[in-house]
Amino acid sequence: MGHLLILFFATFSAAFMATVPPGLLNMNAAKTSVEKGKLNGIIFSLGVSTVIMIQAYVAVLISKMLHNNPHVIDILLQIALVVFAFFAVFFFIAARKNKKKKVKIIKVSKKNSFFKGTLLAALNLLTVPYYSGLNVMWNASGWIKFELWDIIIFVLAAGLGTFSVLYMYTIYFNKLENKTNRFSQNSNYILSGLMLVLFVITIFRLLNN
Repeated sequence: MGHLLILFFATFSAAFMATVPPGLLNMNAAKTSVEKGKLNGIIFSLGVSTVIMIQAYVAVLISKMLHNNPHVIDILLQIALVVFAFFAVFFFIAARKNKKKKVKIIKVSKKNSFFKGTLLAALNLLTVPYYSGLNVMWNASGWIKFELWDIIIFVLAAGLGTFSVLYMYTIYFNKLENKTNRFSQNSNYILSGLMLVLFVITIFRLLNN
């Protein structure tokens, strides 16, 4: 039971931090709330979170399949290494640029806000490799064992972590809007540092193997 709590908070935190920087999903959730009402923004956020959970589940299946073949564990760790290195550089560059950028806003009606959320989330192709990399690290740390409850907790934590950020954008967007530039820079630096830590840990795992 103890490892399930660790798994939940670790995955929730990773999902939360990955969703914090202003981008297509959270800014559309906020704008939907402003233009169509907070309820509509929450429905949009639920659509996004639903797809995130599906993508997290796919990431678990990929990791589980590879884990069941011991001879590819090193390859899996190398893939995780590349993923974390990419995200570390990506978030660092995003923080260094520190420019206000106009995020494309999609028109959303109350009737189809949920489906708009699922569509936009599905377009984010980096989600699966991100959660696959996390899955490798959590498994190496003994936090996930690819059993039913482990998978359920991982998927739920990914969805709830994402939804919590989108909810904050939906409810508090007016307060965040004027601080978006500094907010984006700081969160991107934190994410870059997190990815760097995971990168270093993965290197040690590879050396130990």
